[in-house]
Amino acid sequence: MAPSSLPLTTYAVAGMTCEHCKLAVTEEVTQVAGVAGVDVDLATKLVRVHGTDVDRAAVVAAIDEAGYDAVTA
Repeated sequence: MAPSSLPLTTYAVAGMTCEHCKLAVTEEVTQVAGVAGVDVDLATKLVRVHGTDVDRAAVVAAIDEAGYDAVTA
């Protein structure tokens, strides 16, 4: 199943400004169980996570591990 057809949760993430930020967040969130796809939009400061049975707290913790604060948008 393509990631875009899976459930989607969006997180607002302050402080992301560059490709390094995007890569760091993507790498951490991709490791969360159930995540099938991650889309980081630097312009809007949004991270969209596709997946099944994804623990939202685990995604927020992964974004924190990358060095950023996140809230469910």
